[in-house]
Amino acid sequence: MKRPTDERQISLLPPDAAAILHLVRENLRLLAEMVSRYEVGRLEASANGHTIRKPADLAEYLGAEMADLAQEQLRVVILDTKNHILGSSLVYQGGLNATVVRLGDCFREAVRLGAAALILVHNHPSGDPTPSAEDVRLTAEAAKAGELLGVEVLDHLVIGRPNFVSLREQGLYTPPR
Repeated sequence: MKRPTDERQISLLPPDAAAILHLVRENLRLLAEMVSRYEVGRLEASANGHTIRKPADLAEYLGAEMADLAQEQLRVVILDTKNHILGSSLVYQGGLNATVVRLGDCFREAVRLGAAALILVHNHPSGDPTPSAEDVRLTAEAAKAGELLGVEVLDHLVIGRPNFVSLREQGLYTPPR
């Protein structure tokens, strides 16, 4: 049986508590809407996507957003066959100077989107974009995994302040052919 809608609602709470409860519920609704709209873990590329021709293009695309982060983040930028950005995915967020990475997470969105390639991007909260031995190792391991999955790892950028470093440009990474 359907109940008739009544504009009045009977509440057993005192009027002040009912008003506060209403505000809390409205704020929760607004926060949920903001999270779904602006979720950082799954950034979508803007209309028609950017084209990445060189590492500086990607540094320009994400650098301002990542350079001043207090924590290290690893993101994967997902590309089609013409190097148009299909999306960007937050893979890990770590502490001040370390991130634990599971390679499967680096490729999840790329495989889902049928990507041709990806680029790893992470920041160094210290501002110094010098790649660590761990950065070089991660890139090499990701390239091996990418070969198995049919998703080429093109590069790994380290974002600092105000500069960035491309492991490929520095000769620290060469994509397998």
